[in-house]
Formats: sequence, C-alpha cells, structure tokens
Amino acid sequence: MRRSVFTFLVILIVLSCSNEGMKQSLIENPDTGDKMEQGRDSLRYLALGDSYTIGESIDPAMRYPVQIADSLTERGWYVEAPQIIAVTGWTTADLKAGIRAANPQGPYDLVSLLIGVNNQYRGLDINIYRKEFGELIDQSIRFAGNDTSRVIVFSIPDWGVTPFASGRDREKIAREIDQYNAVKEEITFSRGVVWVDVTAVSRLAETDLTLIAGDGLHPSGKMYTEWVRLALPEILKIIEKE
Repeated sequence: MRRSVFTFLVILIVLSCSNEGMKQSLIENPDTGDKMEQGRDSLRYLALGDSYTIGESIDPAMRYPVQIADSLTERGWYVEAPQIIAVTGWTTADLKAGIRAANPQGPYDLVSLLIGVNNQYRGLDINIYRKEFGELIDQSIRFAGNDTSRVIVFSIPDWGVTPFASGRDREKIAREIDQYNAVKEEITFSRGVVWVDVTAVSRLAETDLTLIAGDGLHPSGKMYTEWVRLALPEILKIIEKE
C-alpha cells in the first residue's frame, strides 16, 4: 500500500513538472496572439539616433528598428519591442543628453546607432562630431555588455537628393555628408563595430520618389526596408552566435 502511494506521488510530481515545462516553453506572439515555442531567451534591442531612427512621417510599424525586430521574429526569434531613444532634430550632443535622461539598462543583444545628419545640417564643427560620435559608439558598446560584435552603425543618408533640398547646393550637401561618413566609418572600424552603408541606397531617391516619405525629406517605409535588407545579414551573424 505504501509503495503504491509513493509511486502515485512520484508520477504526480513528474507530470506536474512536465506540464510546467510545457507552459514555460510556449510564449504568445504579441501581434497574432498565437502560441509559439520559446526556444531561446527573448532578445533585447536598443536603437539610438534621430528622426531616421523614429521614422519621421511614416507608420511606426515601418521604422527600421521595428522592421529589424519583425524580420528576426519571422525567423523564429522572440524579440522584445525595440527600445528607441531618438528625436527628430537631434545632434550628437542631444542624443547624449537623451540617453542620460532615458537611462537605458543593458546589456542588450543588439544596439544600433545612427546619428550625425543634424550636425551636418546645422553646420557644426566636424571635430565636435568626431569627439561626440566616438563617445556615443563607446557608450553603445557598453550597452551591449562590452561586446563590440553586438553593435551596428548605420551611415548617414544623403538628404540632398530629396525634394526638401530643392534650391539648395546639393553637391555641397553630398560632399559634407561624405565627410561626416568618412569620420564615422573611421571611428566605427577602429572599434571593431559593424558598418552598414545606407548612403548609396538613399541617393536612389533622386530618381525614385517612392523612397521618400510624404514630407519630402525623410525615408519612406520602402527605403527602410532596403536598409534592413542590407543590415540583416550582419545582424543574423550577431544573433546566431547565441
């Protein structure tokens, strides 16, 4: 009799643990409500930047950080909603202050950084940009748990090809964007961080207005999809080493 009771208790405990394990192995897709297996821990993504990062003038679902998260979800990863620290018009100094105010808590599995167009637009000293961007990329690395391989930097797109730049010196804008990107690329490579060049794609907007948002200045969702297409192979290398 005692042996039967003992056996019953063991079976009950095993079944209970098994059921609990099944519950923990399923998560709910926030978009569809469907249950899916959580084969890995959820991924945390921090996106730092300016209007390009928040997707000024487009549907928030088409922002490139959101498209990146969606692309990873489609490939079977569970990604938390990206934490975005970005405001239209921000310079490097503004982003530094914004980060201090937001006080994000790492480590993150992925950190992206895109900043600089407003430094160029306002005609700020490029040496100030060199210093402050260096500080921002070092901060991004710290947010990624001091793992340089988990940080990606996007180049500055060329707004000089947009309708907004009509009547301005487009060649001068392009030259200055290239100068800022040269500084940005040098610092990025010196830290061993991934560089994603979206400037060339941004210049296609000169002859394809579908790549421009309704405000005549910022990228459209279609443009951001192209950015994600360029960045995703590098991002997958980062994530798949988990």
